[in-house]
Parts: sequence; C-alpha cells; structure tokens
Amino acid sequence: MLVDSPPEQCAETAPAPPTRRAARALGLLLSVVLLVCVALASIAIGAKALSLDQVWHGLFHDTGTYGDVVVDERLARTALGLLAGAALGVSGAVLQALTRNPLAEPGLLGMNAGASAAVVTAMTYFGVTSLSGYVWFAFLGAAAVGALVWFLGGSRGATPVRLALAGTAISAALYGYLQAVMITDGAALGKMRFWTVGSLVSATNATIVQVLPFLVAGTVLALALARPLNAVEMGDDTARALGANLDRTRALAMLAAVVLCGAATAACGPIVFVGLMVPHAVRSFTGPDLRWILPYATVLAPVLLLGADVVGRVVARPAELQVGIVTAIIGGPLFIFLVRRRRTAQL
Repeated sequence: MLVDSPPEQCAETAPAPPTRRAARALGLLLSVVLLVCVALASIAIGAKALSLDQVWHGLFHDTGTYGDVVVDERLARTALGLLAGAALGVSGAVLQALTRNPLAEPGLLGMNAGASAAVVTAMTYFGVTSLSGYVWFAFLGAAAVGALVWFLGGSRGATPVRLALAGTAISAALYGYLQAVMITDGAALGKMRFWTVGSLVSATNATIVQVLPFLVAGTVLALALARPLNAVEMGDDTARALGANLDRTRALAMLAAVVLCGAATAACGPIVFVGLMVPHAVRSFTGPDLRWILPYATVLAPVLLLGADVVGRVVARPAELQVGIVTAIIGGPLFIFLVRRRRTAQL
C-alpha cells in the first residue's frame, strides 16, 4: 500500500537555500554544455569519421561534398535523438512522480510496447505507412497499456513491485505479438526490423517536423505540472491539504507521458531505460523537486541517448549497433542494481 512521503521529502520541496539553488543552476548550465559536446560528437563520429573542420563546413556551408552530405544526414539523426531523448527522460520523471514509484518509466510500464504494437498493427493490417498516420496509433497503444498496467497493478493501491510486474508481463506478451507478426510477414520484417529495436537511422527532416509539435506540447505540459506533481508525490492527503487537484493533475500527467512516449516511439521505435536511468541520476543531485528534475531530465536524457547512439556506431564499425540495443545493454544491469539496492534499503 502506498504511504505518504516522509517528512524529509516534504522539506526537500520547500525553497532551497540560495547556495543550493546556485549549485543546481550551475549544474544545469554544465549539463547544457555537455549536451552540446555530445551533439557535436554525434555529428562527427560514425562509420566515416569527420574532422571538426568538415563538421563546421557541413553546418554552415553547402557545396555538396561528401562531408557536407554526411553532416546533413547526421544532423537530422542528432536532432531526432535530442527530441526523443528529452521526451523519454521527461516522461520517465513524470511517471515516477505520478505513481510514486522510483522504478517507473515508459518501457518498464509497458507503454513503449503498447505504442509499438499499435504502430506495427497499423503498418501491417491497415496499410498505414506515414508517420503522420501511425503516430495516432502510437498514442492509443501507449494510453491503453498505461491504463491496463495501472488497473492490474492495483489502481490507487498499486505498489512499485506490482506495477513493474504488470508492465513486464504485458510487455512480454506484446513483444511476442510483434515477433509473430514479423515472422509471418516477410515484408513487415524488412520494414520494421530496425524500428522495433529502437533506432535513429531513419531520421529525416520530415520526421522531425511531424513529431516536434507533439514533443514540445508534452514537454511544456509536463514542466507546467512540476509543482502539483511535487504535491502528489507527498501522498493524497498532503496533496489535498496543499490545494492540489489530484484527478486533474493525474489526468494531465498521464496525458503528457502518453504524448511524449507515443511520439518518441512512433519516430524511433521502442527505446527502454532512458526514462529510468536519467531521473534516478539527477534526483541524487537535485533532490525530489520536479521543478529541477524535469529540466535536468530534458537536457541529460538526450546526452544518454546520443551517447549510446555514438557507441553503437563505433563498436560495430563499419556496421552499426542500434541505439535501443545499447540502452538495453546498459540499462538491464542498472535496473537489477536499483532493485537490489531498494530491497536492501527496505530490509
């Protein structure tokens, strides 16, 4: 059964001392600098490495040389990684606050799998081939699975373990469905084999333009909910005493998570653990205040996603290891570590 947060957490959401606010602001600025560096590395590093001069020339000149063409392709890939990473990080932080579950994230709660299953169904059985068409299926799938996990986990009496188990079970069933579709449909296998593991390879300017409004809207909504979600994390009784509208906050927070997860999954495929790892990492520095966690997640989640994408390009040269595989390899052991640490702390 969920209980109200301890007094220490309530104290954390109070105004921080000026020195701590300054440290958080400086940390956020350094995170932005780190993001710029990783973005430049994403443009420069690949099967064909480019020098900084070539990157600069490709960004600000257009003469049609090989380097310029590569920069144009990688620029779209990097931009999509920035947007999708921010969406996954923010949605993970929102879900953790909404469920009061430090292990919640779109992949773990099955929302990625729901969006993926809906998109594959749209592609295979309804002939939907454009992102503008199947992004709505992604929203529907993410919302349906999110609601189902919440129901199976016990609704308002849900515990972190029950939510994780329900999400894992539903994800396993849906990924089994995905594999069955691809095995029985050769055309679907060729079309979706990279998308279903999570990839930035097919990024284009058109993709970015189509998902950008959804990602911006979801991020703005999530940031606007930072203060009421802080109250929700303290428990229902405390939130009501602070004047929070619980039903409205939960509905809007779930809407933000579904929009962010659905749009990111439609554009890149299912990418797991980004929404779990980043909020955990920043929480140790910012404390539980979502007014800081959400901006940090917006900046540092793309750092993780683009860094994983760069690693995938390097370790299998001249081929590539898709970013969804890299984040799963990193995130699996980390998730086990977090579960064991949480269990030890409860003993």
